[in-house]
Amino acid sequence: MRNDTSITHAQNDSTITSPGATTRRALRRRRTGRKRLIVAGAIAAAGLIVGTGFTVQNAVATQARIDATTILNDTSGLRHEQLSAYSAIAAAKAIDNAEDTITAANATLAAAGGKVDASGLAASVASLSDYRSIPVEKVVDLTKATRAEAAKTALAAAAYDQSQADAAAAAAGALAAANTPDGARAFARDLAASQYGWGADQFQCLDNLWQKESGWSYTAYNASSGATGIPQSLPGSKMATAGADWETSAATQIKWGLGYIASAYGTPCSAWSHSQSVNWY
Repeated sequence: MRNDTSITHAQNDSTITSPGATTRRALRRRRTGRKRLIVAGAIAAAGLIVGTGFTVQNAVATQARIDATTILNDTSGLRHEQLSAYSAIAAAKAIDNAEDTITAANATLAAAGGKVDASGLAASVASLSDYRSIPVEKVVDLTKATRAEAAKTALAAAAYDQSQADAAAAAAGALAAANTPDGARAFARDLAASQYGWGADQFQCLDNLWQKESGWSYTAYNASSGATGIPQSLPGSKMATAGADWETSAATQIKWGLGYIASAYGTPCSAWSHSQSVNWY
């Protein structure tokens, strides 16, 4: 049989603790422990800052530098050490370009000598010659300026060469035209009038004389006597006094022949009369 009175007293004397109350007390103890750890960590960090002389301002500045480097690295795709290497490569490349530009510019100066005004290019080369002692940015700018000046000088020199070539071609064309019988006649007519004052009547006598002697051919040669060219100079080398090209130029032969007629006969008609009388002049 159960004793109800003893059970009641036992329940009144014992402390009954619920499971929920036990859990809440454990959570409070854990929160209190974390707070104490955070405070202790802050105190330790403060001691480190005071002990090393490290300040908040230093921390901010250092972080700013880190951020700037990070941004540059992210933008270029390079790390800090790679950026330094890239700068060195860029400087070396600038020096190589400067050296190559100076070499090419000096060649342009040599080719343009005596043809065009190359003082601008010479000054630019002189400025660039200090490429090892001036900032890389200035080396790059001077290299570009020197290349532009070299291109301008080369273009001017090429234009000069072309003008000379055109003049030479024109002279060659005039020579070729004068070397034909009709061209030789035209040249002789103009020279006789401008240099000696001989008109159409005198030219007619001259035309008759040299048609008989050579047919107005600058290559005419008399094998029996050695008489040469349009005026049939004997020997032909006498015509060298009028020009070194006497063997290939009708104009040179005509210059010598008109001078000979003027000094020996006075006029072409007098020379023609002599030729008709004795068959030579």
